[in-house]
Amino acid sequence: MFLWLAAYLSTFEPAFRVVQYLSTRYMLGTMTALIVSLAVGPAVIRYLRKHQIGQMIRNEGPKSHYKKAGTPTMGGFLVLISLFVTIFLWADLGNLYVQIALLVLGGYGFIGGLDDVLKCRHKDSSGLAARWKYLFQSVLALVVASILYASLHGTEIVIPFMKQAIFDLGPTYFLLAYFVIVGSSNAVNLTDGLDGLAILPVVIVAGGLAVFCYVEGHSQFSAYLALPHIEGIGELGVVCAAVVGAGLGFLWFNAYPAEVFMGDVGSLSLGALLGAVAVCLRQELIFFIMSGVFVMETLSVILQVVSFKSTGKRIFAMAPLHHHFELKGWPESKVIIRFWIMSFIFVLIAMASLKFR
Repeated sequence: MFLWLAAYLSTFEPAFRVVQYLSTRYMLGTMTALIVSLAVGPAVIRYLRKHQIGQMIRNEGPKSHYKKAGTPTMGGFLVLISLFVTIFLWADLGNLYVQIALLVLGGYGFIGGLDDVLKCRHKDSSGLAARWKYLFQSVLALVVASILYASLHGTEIVIPFMKQAIFDLGPTYFLLAYFVIVGSSNAVNLTDGLDGLAILPVVIVAGGLAVFCYVEGHSQFSAYLALPHIEGIGELGVVCAAVVGAGLGFLWFNAYPAEVFMGDVGSLSLGALLGAVAVCLRQELIFFIMSGVFVMETLSVILQVVSFKSTGKRIFAMAPLHHHFELKGWPESKVIIRFWIMSFIFVLIAMASLKFR
């Protein structure tokens, strides 16, 4: 909205042209999302409390979590409100990649919201049946892949730390896009088990992806760094910048001890958005490195299930991984902060690929 208005006003006052610069809108997007999140947060939390939309705690979870029962959930709506407002204000709504981001946020937000509503209505932690959840997630992921394929976006994948190592996946592109988007959505959902544990890694990863959006959208920078130049992908960085601001604003209320939880409406949509951005960038492998914390959490669940079903023994005291460390005696705050530090390290390693090629 402001992008179009600034373009019109720049015909009268050249100073408005500064809004056309991506770097300007990255900063404005971050600040706008942060301000909206902080401003709307208290009202959202009051609404959730008034309507008794509280967190359901699993009986098999750590006993220390029982005291969190009833804490307002579905706080992901706060993040989504901030994101939609910011995107409509500062992003180019005619851009294909921005439209895909809006589709993913809205679609996966609806799936997560439905899951949260069913949990609250039935007063248990089961929510939407897994088969339906994965079906809806899969359809949306394949729709995104089909849109990109039809737009001649390309089916290549970039190999990190190797100069000009780009390979065409052909039809297997759809399979990769599916696993990245759906896998990322569920990985963030699994990580969202402690106060603030998931949201800051989401912020850090989004910030790293924003850098890749800017570089790949700039013909000279992408050529210098031997990355594919994707016309218009820079606009997707505005969305990533908005995630940084909205996430930090949400963390204000979600930090230990949390006033509100994100719920599936937030974790599924944010995770899917990050995965979709990686697919658009053709940086699925870099995203795998960036998302090291989410990958560890997901692998811990897979390994636990496989081990228990095949041998009857558990590898971890409890899965996902953050619960294992809790049961080993780590205070919740220590688990959270150490996972944050690891997330920062993973993103730094991924960013190093820009030069070490």
